[in-house]
Amino acid sequence: MLEELREEVWRMNLELPRNRLVSMTSGNVSARDKETNYVIIKPSGMNYDDLKPSHMVVIDLKGKVIEGALKPSVDTSTHLYIYQHRDDVNGVVHTHSNYASSFAALGRPIPVYLTAMADEFGGPIPVGDYAQIGTEAIGKEIIRSIGDSPAILMKNHGVFTIGSSARAAVKAAVMVEDIAKTVFLALLQGTPDEIPVQEVRRAHKAYKEKYGQKEAS
Repeated sequence: MLEELREEVWRMNLELPRNRLVSMTSGNVSARDKETNYVIIKPSGMNYDDLKPSHMVVIDLKGKVIEGALKPSVDTSTHLYIYQHRDDVNGVVHTHSNYASSFAALGRPIPVYLTAMADEFGGPIPVGDYAQIGTEAIGKEIIRSIGDSPAILMKNHGVFTIGSSARAAVKAAVMVEDIAKTVFLALLQGTPDEIPVQEVRRAHKAYKEKYGQKEAS
């Protein structure tokens, strides 16, 4: 079932340790199939080195396992709540990446100090209130606090990113950690100046419209 998407989710999960966003078995990637509304997610507690496409678990939006012999991630309820309340989201990532999670531990958002952040995110990376793991509480807080951002820091917890696909959500997770590392290092030396809101909006619009290759119509 959904073999291509299952393989895509498997590949995107492998990007997490490859980019040093997770340790051991922590973290997860999921994707939603637009036609069936089924969600494919990493199984709970499995080492990334041992993962295979066949290990990915297929569930419906209520959490019922449709296909797969393994238990889905303990963060499944968070992923599902996001999918239930954001029709534009078809990929969700959760990590405990070090630099970004250091801001989460402090309950601090990351202001727009860098042009790369203006381009990619179009605003600050928000922080959500503390919420209990294993229930819909984290998903509810993400929906309440994430706004237009593709990423959010959850207080005392870690990072969640969303996107139109699993790949887009993984890219956001990689960019969050890269930006958080640079900002962390900058703050050791002083206090950077924030980029003005209007300039952030201009840069983000230009990035969306001009960056990368466009398919021929």
